[in-house]
Amino acid sequence: MKFITLQRVIRAGFLGFRRNGWLSTATTMVMTLVLFVLGNVVFVGAFADTALRSLESKIDITVYFTANAQEPQIMAVKNEIEALSDVRHVEYISRDAALARFRERHKENALIVSALEELGDNPLQASINIAAIDPGHYAAISDFLAGKKYPVVEKINYFENQAVIERLSSVMGTVRGSGAILTIILAFIAVLVAFNTIRLAIYTVREEIGIMRLVGASSWFIRGPFLISGVLYGVAATAVVLLVFFPIAWLASPKLAFLVPEFNLFTYFLSNLVQFSLIMLGTGVALGVISSFIAIRRYLNV
Repeated sequence: MKFITLQRVIRAGFLGFRRNGWLSTATTMVMTLVLFVLGNVVFVGAFADTALRSLESKIDITVYFTANAQEPQIMAVKNEIEALSDVRHVEYISRDAALARFRERHKENALIVSALEELGDNPLQASINIAAIDPGHYAAISDFLAGKKYPVVEKINYFENQAVIERLSSVMGTVRGSGAILTIILAFIAVLVAFNTIRLAIYTVREEIGIMRLVGASSWFIRGPFLISGVLYGVAATAVVLLVFFPIAWLASPKLAFLVPEFNLFTYFLSNLVQFSLIMLGTGVALGVISSFIAIRRYLNV
């Protein structure tokens, strides 16, 4: 008996969803917009995490020495840094090696080559490149170098790289925060739209509701179809947003891969499709049910 009642409630919910076609479509579109923004927040977060990890993995610490630094002094610094537990590898690049690399890198640029010839002297500095065991250890290594205050050390480039990472992290955090705020605002609008849709649906079938009350229909039987309609708004919005994200993820993947080769949006979307779909479905259904429940409590006194 309960199963038959549930079937009737679900059927009535579908009927109410179809009966208010334009209102249901409008509600579904607003919810789709909410889910679309939420999905973009998820993707931006994944892209930001990958970009930051990629940037951190490519960063090392380069220590530049003064022009009058002697090789034994440089090697003493190198040996002391190599003894640190956080350090994986230290590479020494002499002034001559740095000049040779610079010439090789710019051999096609006649202007730079002629400028070097005009100088007649090697303008480059000796340096050491420090690779840490883990990107998180660079700050400790940098603090160690800054605390030692080697007289032959002229510049440490980690602080410049750190500023870039912190700036990028700040920008990504702002984008995520803005997306979250926009999602909340749109979710509130979606609840209002769905609330009014359910309110109008209740008004439309008020005579039927009166008859059901007279024949002794239970509160669940009267309220259930409106809750089902709320669920359907969320399900329909989830289906639409997933269909929209498929081509967007496929088209945007090459452009994002150009910026961060380690991140493939379409692959990420497919590999996390189940989790992503559940997030979208859960959010959409929750919005629909909440708005329906509020409308029922406000306008359906059964």
